[in-house]
Amino acid sequence: MKPRFAYLLAACLAALVLPGMSWAADPLQDAVSRAAGEDYSPVLRSFLLLSLLSFIPLMVIALTSFTRIIVVLSLMRNALGLQQTPPNSVLITLAMFLTLFTMNPVFQSAKQAALDPYLRHEMTAQVAVAKAFEPFKLFMVKQTREEDLLAVVRMSRLPPPKSVDDIGPLQLVPAFMLSELRTAFQIGFVIFLPFLLIDLVVAAILMALGMIMLPPTSISLPLKILLFLLINGWTLLAQALLSSYRM
Repeated sequence: MKPRFAYLLAACLAALVLPGMSWAADPLQDAVSRAAGEDYSPVLRSFLLLSLLSFIPLMVIALTSFTRIIVVLSLMRNALGLQQTPPNSVLITLAMFLTLFTMNPVFQSAKQAALDPYLRHEMTAQVAVAKAFEPFKLFMVKQTREEDLLAVVRMSRLPPPKSVDDIGPLQLVPAFMLSELRTAFQIGFVIFLPFLLIDLVVAAILMALGMIMLPPTSISLPLKILLFLLINGWTLLAQALLSSYRM
């Protein structure tokens, strides 16, 4: 990893982990900027960089489409009646790649607006951080419901924002996550309906035949898996998730 790219990434994480907290964010950004300017020893710069990189999973969950995708995939597994198949590691890996597909335009915009000029020494680290966050902010604003944003603003006891520029990261990020969770559960409800119908039909047939002691899930589970395979369910679900984002 190139040193200047690594320090820019660390500065971005520092600015996003502590949004709206000027008492903590400004000194941390200054520290990273001084580290990028070779003011600190290599050991201290490496320690600072590694400490900030540990927040990458938090940023992936809070600033990207990962939350919606992984929740929907988990609900899909539960709707099929499979508690541990596919394993969590498989679902997380699939969710990560679908997140990369969804967020690729945002990443490209951030790269062109901030990373490339920073690597050409055309802007400072603090300016690059602000430029890099703008594409993510626009993405989150498009996916965030107005009522969720207003609810978070009321909880923070701030006046309602008059424009997009007035929305701070401290209010936008939780509002975005609440909207993502709501959308994910709405998609999950639609997913559950056909499989619930299969369970009801199988249970009714078994009751009519007098086979009360036979668990309905032992019959409905293979039928649900067969139906899911016939419609190529995983591919359709992935396509639906990618198309659910307004870019």
